[in-house]
Amino acid sequence: MNESIKQKIQEIFNHLHAHPEVSWKEFQTTEYIAAILRENGCRVQTFDDCTGVIGELGQGLPVVAVRADIDALWQEVDGEFRANHSCGHDAHMAMVLGVMYALKDKPIQGTVRFIFQPAEEKGTGALTLVDKGVVDDVDYLYGVHLRPIQEIPNGTAAPAIHHGAARFVQGKITGDDCHGARPHLGANAIEVGADLVKMIQGMHMDPMVPHSAKMTAFQAGGESSNIIPGSATFSLDLRSQSNDVMEAMMEKIEAGVKLLENHHGVSIQLEVKANVAAAVSNDDATQHMQRAITSILGEENTKDPLVTTGGDDFHFYTIKRPNLKATMLGLGCDLEPGLHHPLMTFNHEALKTGTEILTKVILDTLNSSK
Repeated sequence: MNESIKQKIQEIFNHLHAHPEVSWKEFQTTEYIAAILRENGCRVQTFDDCTGVIGELGQGLPVVAVRADIDALWQEVDGEFRANHSCGHDAHMAMVLGVMYALKDKPIQGTVRFIFQPAEEKGTGALTLVDKGVVDDVDYLYGVHLRPIQEIPNGTAAPAIHHGAARFVQGKITGDDCHGARPHLGANAIEVGADLVKMIQGMHMDPMVPHSAKMTAFQAGGESSNIIPGSATFSLDLRSQSNDVMEAMMEKIEAGVKLLENHHGVSIQLEVKANVAAAVSNDDATQHMQRAITSILGEENTKDPLVTTGGDDFHFYTIKRPNLKATMLGLGCDLEPGLHHPLMTFNHEALKTGTEILTKVILDTLNSSK
């Protein structure tokens, strides 16, 4: 890679890192990426009803796509709540634009599609783009994600990331407040919540499949300590390496909630706010990615596919379009203290490495599909 492209990638990263936007509000990010794509001769598609942008080079078959997620998280950073790119999406966008720079002057036998997808953190962005048909004619789809130092070291990469399923549920307990001296006249929402925690902890699923379910937020009561709160809100975080176990956990929680409603005489509503499927990777795409990694980093720095409890809605593309061949590059980059940490940092040299691997896998896939 020449120094000009490397410098552009770093400049793009710096801009995106300094201008984070949360899910479904990535308006300036969309405009910024679309402008770069147009300036470099790409065909560009945006959407009237949502953020995100699609760029294309070349024409005809096969169609090979690469996806970057574009949203930031909302979290407390140095005592202030704000949008923050602590999951590496700014790096993913910079690398995919780097691929565009590397390919734009090359003869392309087929079509390369750059998918800049909104709302990965909500688990709904990929599903929205699937509904818009952006992968209907795609033969191969590649993604990329920075990996924390606890998984693989800097200078190494893995040809697939086997994410787990994740589901985020918001709940509401609705009942009547009552006097602290007359607890028999109402239900205590805090006790309902405690029973719900015990019920979740007592669920038994297949022990051969890693999974977890836990309450991550609970709010009830106010300043008056002599009022027993009848209502509360709560959040649940569910994880599983299997989509089947995820569905089984959700069914048990829903059944347990009905029992608690009857027992306490309250109403409990559950709403799934985000849902991310467990990975469905393709062997053919994974082999292409493995060869690309080995070509750039050497066999000694090519790791086995990663298994991680984190989630990514990238895998909805293959679930909704089973004929699509897809995998995600796991990029070692000395990322610490960890993903979603407000002060997350990584080695920026990995931006160049990731761009080179993605460029290589796209070119090799196009050539092998002639």
